[in-house]
Amino acid sequence: MTTWKPDYSHTHIMFSVKHMMISTVRGQFDKFSIDADIDEHDVAQSQVTVVIDAASINTKFDQRDAHLKGPDFFHTDVHPDIVFKSTKGVHLSDTHGKLMGDLTIKGVSKPVELDVTFVGRAKSPWGTENAGFSAKSKLNRKDWGLAWNVGLETGGVLVGDEITLDIEAEFVKTPAAQPAAA
Repeated sequence: MTTWKPDYSHTHIMFSVKHMMISTVRGQFDKFSIDADIDEHDVAQSQVTVVIDAASINTKFDQRDAHLKGPDFFHTDVHPDIVFKSTKGVHLSDTHGKLMGDLTIKGVSKPVELDVTFVGRAKSPWGTENAGFSAKSKLNRKDWGLAWNVGLETGGVLVGDEITLDIEAEFVKTPAAQPAAA
């Protein structure tokens, strides 16, 4: 029996959103944990739980990050975690699938669907077997109560409603611990 563990040094949870309707702001979460039970024989049966430290948001601009951590957005003092729990997987081809689940932000849970691409497997120079996945989704931030905005005098708003989620994940296959002999 084997297990797949996340390689956090090669795994990223990123997002992007329109700013003033004319440019794109990108960011990521720097701290998160992934608990994945990957069924190699039937990937649709795989289970994934991701817990994100909301205060680890990083857009490379401290003032914006502080605002995003505050009550107008994630309110990280009250809601420290963003949680995704998978509910269903759909195998579409050898390299594509869907992962459905519940995403909880600020205490609000809504269903989301991730488009997942199996990028491939490779043996590392250290003898491990690694597997890579990409996942993408588009979310409306208002569905989770992230509604703060400012109207622009030229029309439009300061922050777009649609968030593009982009995940790159690498897993390392590890042998499961064997029970001790009696």
